Amino acid sequence: MKTRFILGFAMLGLGFSALAQDATKDLPEAPSATIAPQKPKAAPQTPPAAPTEQKAPPVDTSSPGLTDLTPKPQAPSASAPETQQPSQPAATQKPSDTTPESDQSAETIVKHVREVNVVFTVTDKHGRFVKDLKKEDIKVLDDNKPQNVLDFRSETDLPLRVGLLVDASNSIRDRFKFEQEAAIEFLNQIVRPKSDKAFIIGFDSVAEVTQDYTDSTESLARGVRMLKAGGGTALFDAIYYACREKLQNPPPSGVAGNRRAIILLSDGDDNQSRVTREEAVEMAQRAEVIIYAISTNITGIKSRGDKVLERFAETTGGRLFTPFKLQDVADAFTEIQDELRSQYAISYHPNDFAEDGRYRTIAIDAPAKKNLRVRSRKGYYAPKSTAQTSSPNAQAQNAQ
Repeated sequence: MKTRFILGFAMLGLGFSALAQDATKDLPEAPSATIAPQKPKAAPQTPPAAPTEQKAPPVDTSSPGLTDLTPKPQAPSASAPETQQPSQPAATQKPSDTTPESDQSAETIVKHVREVNVVFTVTDKHGRFVKDLKKEDIKVLDDNKPQNVLDFRSETDLPLRVGLLVDASNSIRDRFKFEQEAAIEFLNQIVRPKSDKAFIIGFDSVAEVTQDYTDSTESLARGVRMLKAGGGTALFDAIYYACREKLQNPPPSGVAGNRRAIILLSDGDDNQSRVTREEAVEMAQRAEVIIYAISTNITGIKSRGDKVLERFAETTGGRLFTPFKLQDVADAFTEIQDELRSQYAISYHPNDFAEDGRYRTIAIDAPAKKNLRVRSRKGYYAPKSTAQTSSPNAQAQNAQ
């Protein structure tokens, strides 16, 4: 009798042991299990997985490389540096905000997008800025159709939101120090405290924000001096990121509107980017950014990289500067500063507007004045209606 009892108790104990082992197999493994195999006795210790998860963020934020600036939607949220985190929630929250709400929020978005705002520059045949134009002097075409201009104003004091993108690749190492000092002098002249804000991005094979938005010229100077030359060139990624994460939703200025510009210092050669040139151009147009490019090619011969820089400048209403000597770089910064203070802005409601996501062209001319040249962005992307939008990411992009 005792023997049966003992055997029965032993079998019951084995049953509980097997059941416990099966239960531990259903528990999720700790993150460290993917690095080193866990011993059988370590299975009950899976609840302390939280401490190992808490160690992950410092590892990610300590390496502000290209993964932080990649244009792929999932990448920035995975490893964005702490200084960039405020822009990420805004991009991810907009889909959830617009999806469950009523049609009232969608109507607000449509009303905002239908008013097109364009900043442009006018020069005479000698390249001098024309600052005395009036509303009746200009003609605006949207998709080759004349438009009624609602608002026309001279934008000499509208706050600036400027991104300085500096190529820190090996190809410009020999003149990097001079270009840094020229950029610092430009920022000292252009950024007005409590009005304008600028940020610094340096890029070689990876891109890095060395100074986020600020109106402190001292902080901006430190951000420029932190840049070190070396590596390949991820030009398109840097432009794409700056437009999408920094300039598409810039810090508020306290007044209606702002001017958004990128000052790009590069040789135009790209060999590391994950996006194409045209994807970067499209993002600049969506963010309504003017790109001023200063070529670091001082050979006097127009290179393939210069043509790339020219593409960015022409499609956004900016300019390409091709210095022949180092001093010309400083002169180019001075010309950009003058232009940013000598611009016009208009707004209009496009005729025959359709929410189809299609690219629409913009053409501005001053037929009432002879021998004038008008520079502006070449077009914009119409939003898609809510019915046509199939994904939350697309809704967020259209809303912006």
